[in-house]
Amino acid sequence: MSEEHASLLVEVDGGIGRLTLNRPEKRNALDRSLVLALLQGLGQLEADAAVTVVTIEGAGDDFCAGADLAELEVATRATVPENLLAVSSLAQLFVQIRTLRKPVVALVRGRALAGGCGLAVACDLVLASESASFGFPETSIGFVPAMVTAILRRNVSEKRAFAMVALGESYSAAEAERFGLVSRVYPEDRLSAEGLDLVRKLAGHSATAVMLAKRLLYEQETLSFDSAIQMGAYINVLARTTESTKEGVRTFLNRRS
Repeated sequence: MSEEHASLLVEVDGGIGRLTLNRPEKRNALDRSLVLALLQGLGQLEADAAVTVVTIEGAGDDFCAGADLAELEVATRATVPENLLAVSSLAQLFVQIRTLRKPVVALVRGRALAGGCGLAVACDLVLASESASFGFPETSIGFVPAMVTAILRRNVSEKRAFAMVALGESYSAAEAERFGLVSRVYPEDRLSAEGLDLVRKLAGHSATAVMLAKRLLYEQETLSFDSAIQMGAYINVLARTTESTKEGVRTFLNRRS
């Protein structure tokens, strides 16, 4: 199945829901229509029982260059209430990725900058080609990478996060992997094949187990140690009652015997 929005391609194939940013002439910059399409696309794939994993990638040479500067220029003349309304959908997008029950995987080629870097890093896994680059250059134009700092701070150390947002430098995929922003790096000609192999492997795991693991991981970050252990115990008990766990244990025991 394939569906095309104004700036987003939505495809479902073999349990994988694929979202492709489709503004290659703008380096897939995030304008309001694309952000709204992403919100709609994620909601559509969340509701599709056939989909177990969601991927986000960019058409053309780049993943995403961040905010559309033409829209940002207009925003500099808007009032505070008008700007709050304008950014609410982008804030909602970052939250939606994190709270989606299904894992979201970014497939990054070329540049992932500013809000585009935030979009990639907001995903549960980030798979990048060797030539991909990452960074938050907003301060170079007097702007602030504001919302993405919530994502960045959860992935790298405090000093690394400050250096990234204050200096505005770009980093290679290998550097981003070393910092903790990227999950795996692939040779340029192998991201499509090997990256999708990993996505298919993830799609083959129990959707319930992956969903519970994602929920547990992200919700524990605001809890005390004792509360986090107690939540883990609750998820442990809940997982034992699922059909996927019962089947997995039976299969393992039968294999041993």
